[in-house]
Amino acid sequence: MIVAFSVTPLGVGEEVGEYVADAVRVVRESGLPNRTDAMFTTVEGEWDEVMDVVRRAVAAVEERAPRVSFVLKADIRPGVTDGITSKVETVERHLAEG
Repeated sequence: MIVAFSVTPLGVGEEVGEYVADAVRVVRESGLPNRTDAMFTTVEGEWDEVMDVVRRAVAAVEERAPRVSFVLKADIRPGVTDGITSKVETVERHLAEG
């Protein structure tokens, strides 16, 4: 399972990077394969472990913000591992082929 999610603290002003870093820290400390970009953090693993990491990441932001917005998108595909990397490599290969 691959999950891309975004956690946004509300009511803390325009600068939210330190709050988002709290969530990303939880993901990175989980040991699960992950990647963070400008809009989402993506994490890969089994359903229960991924959802636990997401729950804890949201909770980390909740501890410091009066309100939290949360968006999640999941790709549930049994038997696939390293999807975070292989999906991107497939697209890059097709781009290179023209």
